[in-house]
Amino acid sequence: MSQSDGIVGAIPARYGSTRLPGKPLLELAGKPMVQHVVERVSRVPEIDRVVVLTDDERIFRAVESFGGEAEMTPADCASGTDRIAYAAEAWSARAVINVQGDEPLIDPQAVSRLAHRLTTDPECEMVTLAAPLPADRLPDPNAVKVVHSRDGRALYFSRAPIPHARHEGEFDPLLHIGIYGYRRDVLLRLAKLDPTPLERAESLEQLRALEHGISIHVLRLDHMSTGGVDTAEDLAEMKRALREQRLSSDIQHPATTPTDP
Repeated sequence: MSQSDGIVGAIPARYGSTRLPGKPLLELAGKPMVQHVVERVSRVPEIDRVVVLTDDERIFRAVESFGGEAEMTPADCASGTDRIAYAAEAWSARAVINVQGDEPLIDPQAVSRLAHRLTTDPECEMVTLAAPLPADRLPDPNAVKVVHSRDGRALYFSRAPIPHARHEGEFDPLLHIGIYGYRRDVLLRLAKLDPTPLERAESLEQLRALEHGISIHVLRLDHMSTGGVDTAEDLAEMKRALREQRLSSDIQHPATTPTDP
């Protein structure tokens, strides 16, 4: 591709997860988790290159073994954004989409929407996704909420229930889905900025962008993403979802057996 004009799908993948060590290499439906992510992001027509960014040789070798592309990045990168920005210094791509390596059922159409906005809206610096949030998850601090302006720009992200529903029915809570698209220059600028007070208070890196005046466009989906894999329970649920998806595919596209003429 001509990387000066292209979009890179960047997949940060660390080995040292506290709750699930070696998470990107855990097997799901006969493949390492990161392979599912690579294959799905590769189906996005607007993305010209898909690369896994890792600090671990085991992940690097696994990606190469299934025909993917990987780059080594320093172990001391503090976040996925920092890992991508480190690699992007050497890229000349126009934009980058950050897809987490623990999202094996990421929807290529959702990623395509991010890529389309980046390529068609000259004012778009950053873009992310949101979906309707079930009421029972509103108090959950692990479900990050977002509110946006009338033109779709993020006003605030929080682990707290926002907005406060003093009057019911005025606004449906939105779950933030942590996939980001950036113009390359914005990504590199963001990674060089110091953490900000709101970012530290909420432990939400995207607030650094807002506090420094970087606008984040929010694209709304009709339904929740399947989410990432953070715990053993998440892993079991993902295995079940992949089994169901495979069974559904087999029903829709059954294998045929040749018959005698």
